[in-house]
Formats: sequence, structure tokens, C-alpha cells
Amino acid sequence: MLRVGVIGVGYLGKFHVSNWRAISGVVLAGFYDPDDINATTVVQEYGIERFNTVEELLEACDAVDIVAPTSFHYTLALAAIKKGRHVFVEKPLAGNMEEARALVKLAKEAGIKFQVGHIERFNPAFIAAKATTINPMFIEVHRLAQFNPRGTDVSVILDLMIHDIDIILHLVKSNVKSVSANGVSVMSDTPDIANVRIEFDNGCVANLTSSRISMKKMRKMRLFQKDAYIGIDFLQKKTEVIKLYTAEDGEAFTFDIETNNGTKTIAIANPPVEEANAIKAELEAFCHAITNNTETPVTVVDGYRAMEVAHLILEKIGNRFHE
Repeated sequence: MLRVGVIGVGYLGKFHVSNWRAISGVVLAGFYDPDDINATTVVQEYGIERFNTVEELLEACDAVDIVAPTSFHYTLALAAIKKGRHVFVEKPLAGNMEEARALVKLAKEAGIKFQVGHIERFNPAFIAAKATTINPMFIEVHRLAQFNPRGTDVSVILDLMIHDIDIILHLVKSNVKSVSANGVSVMSDTPDIANVRIEFDNGCVANLTSSRISMKKMRKMRLFQKDAYIGIDFLQKKTEVIKLYTAEDGEAFTFDIETNNGTKTIAIANPPVEEANAIKAELEAFCHAITNNTETPVTVVDGYRAMEVAHLILEKIGNRFHE
């Protein structure tokens, strides 16, 4: 049995505790949280042990799930790595790039499994889209949320947009060539809305808009590539594929259009999106990597790369403020 400890049982941490309890092959050793209200609630609701210190918790587990505020990620992950514990940490990987680089190095040297909680990788709509060959040359993303003081300790780039940065870096097999960005601080001390353009060496361009001061919620990604358009609605869990018809499309809905190159048949498909618990799926994937000695699906390097682009964006936005 894999013994797991949770650090941080606030809003998101409680979801993690609940899901750990539903994963077979796992014993929830306990948790650490300095907040007495959070801790009392979890003890009463789940009947699991509260540890007085991080060190005591680490002694009692094989792997640790860090769901604490971003500013504590490095210190907590460092303590776990020094004990030889496997680490799952919520995104973003760390509070700054120096800490992120150190965690990449230390995790590799320790030979432990390290996964970053980029949960959209496990969104069933994204999983359904991956059944189609994806090689995008233009990407458009809108991730909009209503204002919530929780999470404003970091910018909208590290709070929301980093989800899409990670997905895009996962899909586009090319290096980032250039980044341009603009952002505005409205309700907090860091950017609350931002628009970003990322250009890759292979010619792919991604336009991203993220806001946490919107009247409505939206999490949509549109991928355009040769002979196909793929739409992913992360919020509504829907996927749409519109492409030139091939024999592999079978009985998909089709219609003809006239082009300069003659008649083309277009196929429209809505790949089946299975119901799934993304939090449980990412935690199960972490366990699978530990028990089978395989690479985690979202590695510490993946987390570092997403942070690297996010901080480049923040740098661009900061420079615009000082022009």
C-alpha cells in the first residue's frame, strides 16, 4: 500500500483528501495544515490524522501531495525530496524561476517521482480530442473566470493562463520563438486580465486571453491545422472536430463545399467525451508512476517549462508598464 500525506487542506486540498480516499492501493497517512479551522473540519469529516509538523507527516508517508499556497511550494517540496518522498505539487511548480530550476535538479538527483498538478491534461474533453492527430499551426484560447479573491496571490498568468500554456507546450512540438503580451491589474496588485501571442519556431502561433474579472465563465481552446479544426470546451466537456473527410471518418455527418480545387467533403464529428473526475485521474496517474516506476504524465520539467513561458509573459507585461 502506498502511504500518502497531504499538505494543505483548504478549498482545493479538501477535494484532494476526498479523492485520495477513493483510490485503491492508497492509505491516507494524514495531513498537515497550520489552519485550525481547516484542520478541524477535515478531521471531523474524514477522520484522518492531523500531524503537528511537516517533518512528522513526511516520516509517516511514501509520497506527499502539496496543495499549499504557491509561495510554500519550494520549501515543502524540498523537505519532501530530502526525505526521499515522491512529490505531487499543485501548479504552478514554484514561486519563482530560481526555485523551479532547483526543484528540477533536486528531483532528478533524488530519483523520486515528481508530478505537477496541471489538471486540464486530464480533462475528458482534452482526452477525447487527442484521439484525433493534433498538429496545430494556429491556436486560439479564451479562459475567463469571475473574480474570486482566492488565488490572487499570483497573477492571472500563473493562476489561469498557465493551464493553457502547459497544454499548448504539450501539443506544439517546437521551441518558443517569441512572446508578446499585454495585461492590466484591475482588482488586485497583479495582472487580472491578459492577452498573449506566442510564436513557435515551426510557424505555429497561439493567441491566449485569460481574465479573472469576467461576468461569465469560459474555457475554450480552438486548434487549426492542415485539413482540420478541433474545438475543445474544457468547461462544458465538449469536443468538436471539423475536417476534410477520409475513409476513416466512416458515417460521420458530412457536407460538400466548392473550392478552387473542386468539391471537398467536410466531416463533422463530436468524439464521445466520457465522464471523468480529473482530480482523481491525475492522482491515480501519480500513483501509477510510483508503483510501476514510470514517468509521471506531467513531469517536473513540464511544470518548469510552463512556468518559464509564464514568467516570460509577466516580464513582457512588466516592461510595457514601464515604457
